[in-house]
Amino acid sequence: MADLPYYHVDAFAQRPFTGNQAAVMPLTHWLDDAVLQAIGEENNFAETAFYVPDETGAADYELRWFTPEVEIRLCGHATLASGHIVLSQNPALDRVTFRTRKAGILEVRREADGYAVALPAIPTDAVDNPEMMQAMGGNPLSMRSNPDSYNMFVYATAAEIFSLKPDMKALATLGDDSFTATARGEDTDIVSRVFVPGAGVDEDSVTGSAHAVLTPYWAAELGRDNFTAYQASARGGYLGCRLDGERVWLSGHCFTVVKGMFSLG
Repeated sequence: MADLPYYHVDAFAQRPFTGNQAAVMPLTHWLDDAVLQAIGEENNFAETAFYVPDETGAADYELRWFTPEVEIRLCGHATLASGHIVLSQNPALDRVTFRTRKAGILEVRREADGYAVALPAIPTDAVDNPEMMQAMGGNPLSMRSNPDSYNMFVYATAAEIFSLKPDMKALATLGDDSFTATARGEDTDIVSRVFVPGAGVDEDSVTGSAHAVLTPYWAAELGRDNFTAYQASARGGYLGCRLDGERVWLSGHCFTVVKGMFSLG
């Protein structure tokens, strides 16, 4: 059986051991989906990213992401981590593109001494779901949702975000939806926390896809297209957010903390 290249990357991190962990695994061709899912379960990170050369010519690579339990439609931090691996190995390149199955073409560029990843901007509409609001806890001022299972809850203060204790079991019964709590920040423009218990991730460390939801909303609320963000998980992570038409650019740093080989036995 083959051994596969393996990289453990901390993305949206100010230093190693912060930000969000991703496993990045370049492949020459796609393995069976059951094998990809088993690797995702074995790695036990919020996401394991796999990419192969894109034979269609639409992008440089084709990219997929797996949690320990399911394949997902979009992951920002593991895309940033994948771009970091490609660009670290190809210093002459300034950008790399990835074709995805449900999120279109994504791009990672060098930016200053870090990177920026372009994700589709995800709009939300105001909704009223007392069951979800009760499961999130606290006193959300409002709730917004997108049909692709993104849910956002706006609170009055950053302190409420820090002290929030959602009912994970109740949230998990609602499917593999993403639940994001957010408020205006103190040291940054906004602050958030993200919970995806139905996909096997009770609290995510730093979530790019959630900021693709947060950016259009807060750009309108703040009255500007650029702002700073902090995701207040145990590891914590900082992002620069910029709304660019139908795309969101999220900037940050990556650190490769493990390089090795993954054995299939």
